[in-house]
Amino acid sequence: MSHWFEYFPGNHMWSQGMMFGIEMAVQGAAALGEIDQIGQQLKAHVGDNERWWQEWTAMARRVEGFGEAEEKAGHELSAGSYYLRAAIYYFCGERFIAPSERKWDSYRSCLRCFRKGIAQRYPAIERVEVPYEDTTLPAWFLRASIKGPAPAVVMFDGLDNAKEMSVLFGGVEIARRGIHTLAIDGPGQGEALRLQGIPSRYDYEVPARAAYDALAKRPDVDPKRIAVMGFSMGGYYAPRAAAMEPRFAACVAWGGHFDYHEAWVRRRKVVAAGGTKVSAPPFQLPWVLGMPDMEACMKKLEDYRLTGVAEKIRCPFYCIHGENDNIVPLEFAQRLYQAVGSADKTLKILTARDGGSDHCQEDNRQVGANLVADWLAERLGGQLDGRGG
Repeated sequence: MSHWFEYFPGNHMWSQGMMFGIEMAVQGAAALGEIDQIGQQLKAHVGDNERWWQEWTAMARRVEGFGEAEEKAGHELSAGSYYLRAAIYYFCGERFIAPSERKWDSYRSCLRCFRKGIAQRYPAIERVEVPYEDTTLPAWFLRASIKGPAPAVVMFDGLDNAKEMSVLFGGVEIARRGIHTLAIDGPGQGEALRLQGIPSRYDYEVPARAAYDALAKRPDVDPKRIAVMGFSMGGYYAPRAAAMEPRFAACVAWGGHFDYHEAWVRRRKVVAAGGTKVSAPPFQLPWVLGMPDMEACMKKLEDYRLTGVAEKIRCPFYCIHGENDNIVPLEFAQRLYQAVGSADKTLKILTARDGGSDHCQEDNRQVGANLVADWLAERLGGQLDGRGG
């Protein structure tokens, strides 16, 4: 059974970039017709990352313009719909552009449109700044419509996602189950990396603890029912945080990692052999880690391992992984699951027949989001019928 729709056959990185956009349509943050228009313009230029930026950004500007026209006409909901789509297109557009003022500017455009979009389409999302060391980490807090102190989840991104996407593709289903979501850009992620220059760190319990403390102070959150989760590279961050910060009530690895150093050793071998199954351009890892080159990155990554760490996890643990994930081999999720010290632990492997068999369910986010949300509701005491609050 075919499991992976490649919009640009033979170019995995670009095809994955398209799926980032396509899968946001469920939340009203993309339109397939608009994305296909972008794709048709790109088909003769596959691999030209400059052209990728131009076409996505052109569509983002066009759609933002429609939003402005609707806003002037007093059609706030219609305007919000355009703005939300423009935000995602701006973000998809800057994906393969190297760190530069132009990249930051594209991301600022994403934020500008996202703020306007959620104000109309998702008014339950509010901006939060989480105190962290001598600065703050940016986050979106999606309030579940439920009375009294409710459970909550801290949601971290991966190597190249951002909270603007995850609060929607992950948070919306979680909120429907009566659980608040704090979608946060941690060190090396999203806005924290782009606009604050904060690189990644191996000891992710530090930002996770900061997020926990911020949530625990809120009157609408039950501090005894706060979970931590992460996508992709976050499948290393979240288990690390749960192992080192026992106050977390549950942990989700949305895509399981075990040894991030080994993952990159393998990826570099594939690239050296002429392989094309890469998800990020060459600048991505050094930029995220704050290192000058790949050799320095590999040295830093020696600390990004869960051997001897995962054993310390005691809270309920859930790892969801696609059988056909060719970014992070299923073997890493299996090793993580085996090492985790929790009595209550689950490894959910999705096949092509299930849907969502690719990396972090980028081929079918709905399947992954519902499975994760149901598991969290069962462990944290959420609701499963959508009629609460």
